[in-house]
Amino acid sequence: MATTRTKGRSTMVWLLMGMVLLGLAGFGIENFAGSSRGSIGRVGDVEVTADDYLRGVRSEMQSFTTQTGQNLTGEQARAMGLPQQVQARLFTAAALESEARRLGLSVGDETVARQIAQAPAFRSMSGQFDPAVYADVLRREGLTVREFERDLRMDEARLILQRAAISGVAAPEEMREATAGWLLERRDIGWAEVTGDQLSGPIAPPDDETLAAWHQANADRFTAPEIRRITYAWLTPEMLADTVQLDDQALRDLYQQRIDEYQQPERRMVERLVYPSESEAQAAKARLDRGEATFEQLAAERGLQLADIDLGEVAQADLGAAGAAVFALDQPGVVGPFMTDLGPALFSMNAILEPVNVSFEQAEPDLRAEAAADRARRLIEENAPRYEDLLAGGATLEDLPKDTPMQLGRIDWSTDTPSEGIAAYQTFRERAHALTDKDFPELFQLDDGGIFAMRLDELVPPTLTPFEEIRDEVVADWTAAETRRRLKALAEEHKLALEASPADAAAATADQVPAAAPAPVPAATPTGPVVSGPAAPAPDATFAAVTGLERDGVIEGVPGEVVTQAFRLTEPGEIAVAEAGDRVFLIRLDKIIPAELNAEDARPILSAVERRLTDSLQSDVFDYFARALQQAHGVMIDTGALAAADVRMQ
Repeated sequence: MATTRTKGRSTMVWLLMGMVLLGLAGFGIENFAGSSRGSIGRVGDVEVTADDYLRGVRSEMQSFTTQTGQNLTGEQARAMGLPQQVQARLFTAAALESEARRLGLSVGDETVARQIAQAPAFRSMSGQFDPAVYADVLRREGLTVREFERDLRMDEARLILQRAAISGVAAPEEMREATAGWLLERRDIGWAEVTGDQLSGPIAPPDDETLAAWHQANADRFTAPEIRRITYAWLTPEMLADTVQLDDQALRDLYQQRIDEYQQPERRMVERLVYPSESEAQAAKARLDRGEATFEQLAAERGLQLADIDLGEVAQADLGAAGAAVFALDQPGVVGPFMTDLGPALFSMNAILEPVNVSFEQAEPDLRAEAAADRARRLIEENAPRYEDLLAGGATLEDLPKDTPMQLGRIDWSTDTPSEGIAAYQTFRERAHALTDKDFPELFQLDDGGIFAMRLDELVPPTLTPFEEIRDEVVADWTAAETRRRLKALAEEHKLALEASPADAAAATADQVPAAAPAPVPAATPTGPVVSGPAAPAPDATFAAVTGLERDGVIEGVPGEVVTQAFRLTEPGEIAVAEAGDRVFLIRLDKIIPAELNAEDARPILSAVERRLTDSLQSDVFDYFARALQQAHGVMIDTGALAAADVRMQ
């Protein structure tokens, strides 16, 4: 009989523990959770439940919303393949659990006790593990201590399997150096822009017959999008904010509830680098003091990035034994080693955050605005059923403003409609796109707690704008296209001429720059080195010379496509034509400068490349391992149950 894990506990395990492990998360694998309510399949004797599947899909949808600010419907999630991704993760986790059970993998009581004691969710106000808090949190989540600890053991067992599968997998040195060499390679190039003043003459506008043919041949550029003429009624918290009544004492209570935002001690931005032993930590600190390594390099040597060891904003009490030393620093620096729960550690202080002391009077305007918006949202939520009843009883959208605070509006909506007013809401845009004349007006919720109902009055299909109405636009479009064509043809002629006369090509780039432009001077920018050069060499000008150009470099005033094309050339002396929008360039490769992988500034790149390649190889190995486990234990998918679960997807 298949084994079912109850009440989705395994996912809750790590939410409660508040831990981020390299393990399953590193490969997009969620901790497997079970439920007593139906399954969509199983691997071996471990079931994958419908509740876990739906919970995972909704989590992915929420993650998408958080990252993009756009809400997803169930249909859109399916179109993006989110359900398939969740299925893959859950069946992989089930395969790991099935194998762990077969092998009898488990961890000891000491490991379980240590992880529970370190979990932030189970600590008291003093920061120490509190058995009463532990029991209370589990009770509120519907878990017993025995169930929680059993699930924790199984999660640890799966992580042991995963680590065993990828241990020893590392990027080969040859691959690391080849990749870093490609990234760090530099080039000397020459470039020149072919401009309109180099053409034999101005481009005369064509006759109307030619323009009409161009209008038809490029109809997509002259077609107005589909227009949906929509009537809507809506209500937002902002519309009601000025009408709600607020209690001053309630504002003071809200201030006290959020006192941690308004009253904070002095804090520091801190990173913590833990070592296996005191001697290793001392040796690392000595290297740091002698200037032989930076803190970032020390972290990289341990396979970590600064983001992995960042503690964020901390108060002195949060740092234990290291607190006094860290807060004694009056500028960024490194102290330690100090003993922590994880072992001896160095602490890097990066910024000092002054104490926060905001009085109630100072916070009151923001609190009042927030409370008013919150109260307005609740009023809308409380009254929404009445508004729905009005619509269900036959009220039109035009009737709603008579009996409710809702406001009536009309919009000609298309994909080109600016994001303003009601069209600024993603929910409205999605509903407007799917609206038909058969849809009965119903209430939908907006992201800010507002509501709206809508009706499609007229659908105007995409329409080719008549040539007579946009003749000037067609002339401009044809002229731009013809100019690009002639510029490219002229550039190709120059390229052929230079390739036929290598001596002339070399003379055209003998480190000369037109007199009107300054000599190239590198300047650092966040995206790479910038090399200043002339914006547009004259027709008979020499190429602008750029030396030491990096792959992610920028040439001032020149599109990035020029740099990209320059790094596609393979032999010094090779010439290419590059198009960038309406501009055309000639590019010549003068010299390839190999990367100096032994240089000091190459070490961080080598380390980053090694980590990325190793992560990729480990991910591939783990994927093969998981597939092999699924094949060995047997996968069963209940398509009927899966289809039923999809129906529940919102």
